[in-house]
Amino acid sequence: MILSMTGYATASAELASGSLTLELRSVNHRYLDIQLRMPDELRSVESAMREAISAKLQRGKAECRINFASRGAQTGSRLNQQLLLQLAAWNREVQEALLDAQPLSVADVLRWNGVLETPGASADELRVALLELLERVLQEFSASRGREGEKLKDFLLQRVDKIEALRLAVMPHVPAAIAAYEQKMLTRLRDALQNVQMQDAWDERIRQEITLYASKIDVDEELSRLSSHLTEMRRILAQGGPVGKRLDFLMQELNREANTLGSKSVDAEVSRSAMEMKILIEQMREQIQNLE
Repeated sequence: MILSMTGYATASAELASGSLTLELRSVNHRYLDIQLRMPDELRSVESAMREAISAKLQRGKAECRINFASRGAQTGSRLNQQLLLQLAAWNREVQEALLDAQPLSVADVLRWNGVLETPGASADELRVALLELLERVLQEFSASRGREGEKLKDFLLQRVDKIEALRLAVMPHVPAAIAAYEQKMLTRLRDALQNVQMQDAWDERIRQEITLYASKIDVDEELSRLSSHLTEMRRILAQGGPVGKRLDFLMQELNREANTLGSKSVDAEVSRSAMEMKILIEQMREQIQNLE
């Protein structure tokens, strides 16, 4: 399967102690770069998570966000007596300093971070739940990358077919250009010929000029290499797997042949075809940057 470096997946799990949410997204990147954003209490699982994500990704910038929302008041919750006494002391000090200050209400106290202690999940419970959740996310994440990769594959194959059509259309233009040049030389000869005895010498000179001209505009080698590169692209895309770097190299080769084809062109149609090829190659190159 052809995989895109762009993917997204998310999933949640409900635990007795709270709600666990994991979100994984990735974009294209030259190398593999994994960023984990998680609560400190889950840091013990970081190494295992990196290992699991690395097993699914070879290139790309991946960002994994983990949130754990503990439940509010529930059976077993109790007040933090030490913090409660501290709040009472602070409340008295503030009122003594600011006579018009309002005292803390019960609601204010209960909303204070850490006042209500809720039994939390054990480290082992969170670790198991998080790794199971990550496995679910990675499955959907890989599926989304695969769907995007198939779209990119179709896009590239369409461009390959268009370049091949342009290549085939160029092939008859070179012999036609040589024949037109030969006719042009013959016309000049008839106009310039004064001495019939010099005709043989002129014929030989014309043959030399035509041979030199033909060698200058000969693009058979470029057209042949274009065909070879396009065939290799189809083979790589059919094979699947990590193809981004190999296809990126082929884009350089295709662009080189298209440039040479344009520089040798003596025909407006060939020049137009070479320009169209370069546009298609650039479109492919941009999309290949998203492939693993």
